[in-house]
Amino acid sequence: MKLEGKVAVVTGAASGIGQATCLKLAEEGVAAIGAVDRSEGVREFARSLNDRFGRELLMPYSGDVVDGAFRERVFADIETKFDAVHICVPAAGITRDRLAVKLTNGSEPLRLDLYSEDEFRRVMDINLIAPIYWALRTVGSVALSRKRARLGPWVPDERVQGGIVLIGSVSKAGNRGQISYATAKAGLEGAQATLAIEAIFYGVRCAIIHPGFTDTPMVRSLGDDLIREQILPNTQLKRLIRPEEIAEAIVFMLRNSSVSGALWADAGWHPRG
Repeated sequence: MKLEGKVAVVTGAASGIGQATCLKLAEEGVAAIGAVDRSEGVREFARSLNDRFGRELLMPYSGDVVDGAFRERVFADIETKFDAVHICVPAAGITRDRLAVKLTNGSEPLRLDLYSEDEFRRVMDINLIAPIYWALRTVGSVALSRKRARLGPWVPDERVQGGIVLIGSVSKAGNRGQISYATAKAGLEGAQATLAIEAIFYGVRCAIIHPGFTDTPMVRSLGDDLIREQILPNTQLKRLIRPEEIAEAIVFMLRNSSVSGALWADAGWHPRG
């Protein structure tokens, strides 16, 4: 798919993989990017990138990615300026790590301490449900555009109309202390497989990338000791992945229409049991 002239929406755009993806898409010549983040820092990032490229390329939107009304406002605003949103990279995510089941220590009577249901739901909302619905709305944007143009189902003689790359994780295979995060990332695989079948009706492809531990604020929040002792020894590169390395892989998946399914960009992640 030719990225030049396309319109994208990227969540988690103020830092990490989302920010790096915005930069890479800008370098590829997209027409505009809806840069979404809960942090007001997305506005400063937009000013910086727009100054660099000499035009209003990034349109910043600050809000909660879980909020459906906010999501609709973002798409409606972009669609008033452009025909459709063609690309979606929903990169916003959180972790709430702890063991799934613990016993209270040194207290009587002995009690079970289970992973918080509220925390589990919050991780599902941000890491699973929100990305799916940002992706669905992107497919809908292309579908509406085609309907306005009186076009029927997409046919292979046409160019691919759009692309979605969901952000999975190596943790989708299971990881100690990540009952909620691993569940959410595994769930995205089912969503990707289903959307890949359904969205091509409108000429939209859907894929998923599984990054390893990447140098983002979320991973850095784990602490230097844990990263040094438990993460780096289990990678072939013995370092964190750079966000721009993941962004380059995402753009490759968008640009090369023959790529489907999942791509692993894990720095040789092989955790020892």
